[in-house]
Amino acid sequence: MVSQANILETLRKVYDPEIPVNLVDLGLIYDVYVDDSNVVIKMTLTAVGCPMHTVISQNVKEAVEALDGVNEVRVEIVWEPRWNPDMISPEGRIALGMT
Repeated sequence: MVSQANILETLRKVYDPEIPVNLVDLGLIYDVYVDDSNVVIKMTLTAVGCPMHTVISQNVKEAVEALDGVNEVRVEIVWEPRWNPDMISPEGRIALGMT
């Protein structure tokens, strides 16, 4: 059975096409819910009008679907809480030269 930790590790390989930091370290992944082999990912984007929202959502879905033991993946884009740069992890800050 797939775990939340497996999914988060996989999502560390998925990047925002405009920012050289993975989605987890950017703070865009809000929740990962695993129910047997079905996964729901709640995430946000850096801006409400992000032109890459479809591509990013599809990349997340495809990456998690590729994991053994995953049957169905649903990606939900949410806007609350609103993303801000304070949500970037220490690793993401280093990658962006913010420290």
